[in-house]
Amino acid sequence: MLTSRERVTLALNHQEPDRVPLDLGGSPVSGMHVSVVYALRQALGLDAPGAPVKVIEPYQMLGEIAPDLIAALGVDVVPLGAPTTMFGFKNEGWKPWTTFDGTPVLVPDRFNTTPEPSGDLLMYPEGDPSAPPSGRMPSGGWYFDAIVRQPTIDEANLNVADNLEEFTPITDGDLAHFAREADRLYIHTDKAIFANFGGAAFGDIALVPATQLKYPKGIRDIEEWYVSTVARREYVWAIFERQCEIALANLEKLYAVVGNRVAVVMVTGTDFGAQTGPFISPQAYRSLYQPFHIRVNTWIHTHTPWKTFIHSCGSVYALIPDFIDAGFDILNPVQCSAAHMDPAALKQAFGDRITFWGGGINTQKTLPFGTPDDVRREVHERLRIFAPGGGFVFNTIHNVQPLSPVKNVLALYETVREHGEYPIL
Repeated sequence: MLTSRERVTLALNHQEPDRVPLDLGGSPVSGMHVSVVYALRQALGLDAPGAPVKVIEPYQMLGEIAPDLIAALGVDVVPLGAPTTMFGFKNEGWKPWTTFDGTPVLVPDRFNTTPEPSGDLLMYPEGDPSAPPSGRMPSGGWYFDAIVRQPTIDEANLNVADNLEEFTPITDGDLAHFAREADRLYIHTDKAIFANFGGAAFGDIALVPATQLKYPKGIRDIEEWYVSTVARREYVWAIFERQCEIALANLEKLYAVVGNRVAVVMVTGTDFGAQTGPFISPQAYRSLYQPFHIRVNTWIHTHTPWKTFIHSCGSVYALIPDFIDAGFDILNPVQCSAAHMDPAALKQAFGDRITFWGGGINTQKTLPFGTPDDVRREVHERLRIFAPGGGFVFNTIHNVQPLSPVKNVLALYETVREHGEYPIL
């Protein structure tokens, strides 16, 4: 029987392992909302009633996929992430908290919120309530939305450095963290290690508002950023150019401490697709983003055995050839419900050149609103389409969302276990 590490390696090399590898929680875009993690753990009998679950990423309120849950589901991937959250405080010093739906959770000690009269909750950069809030969870909501804190734009004095404040040389402390965690995960598990070092996601709109910075400067408004990719293209290019230099220098230092222990590295989570098609043309991608993706992927493939991962939601069929030309090995989340993203067409056109990491179940409709039988049929179909010849790691399409019935979630993993062995029937 293969180890998880061997299983993932074979799949990424477009070979058929003993069964389709399974990811849950390997990255911030392949996880599960904490409320569903809680319900799943309860259903599997892993916890006593009321036992809290850790929130490991407050921005999306992702729950910890702990070792016992990994073992229970047969997950093949473990995350190697930064020590700080998207709000700039560390995952440490856990304290109890309760979500709007009553889920008992543990949150980091710098997870500090303030209620508004409306019932909304405000979150603060670095957990510092003396700074302007950078996140808002609407009353009764499930996640924190970034609060745009756009300073007045002085066109004559735009400074590239203002949009680079969060892109800095990696610290010795963070290097030590990654080295220590890579060692622990490699020695004490047989899982494939999925690294999210950060810093190479050019123009990721989730990062533009800089929720971790107390007083962000530069262009931080979402609409203004998108406008700037055309109206201030030289400015954006200069940001990407310097960001790329910093990212490459950081990757060199990171490889020196984690080495070949890492199997996959998340390069970018910049979304290029909407529901009906890409929201930029292939030409625009090639002219502004692809040159930097090529530089990062080329460095990684020249100096390491890591496989490179691009996350881009929506309908990106028209861009996949350019993603491949940019050197990406893996595409996620494979949003099959979007236009032109038919699973069979994707597999036929690109299945020998890129690994599909995701596409396993529609998390917008089938998983939250279907029946367990609907879930079983869709999961089985996706296994039959994507698995032959390797090049497939099973994951839901993006994170499992709140209000997904636990009976459907159980049906999902039961079907992967029942039908995920090769040959796929």
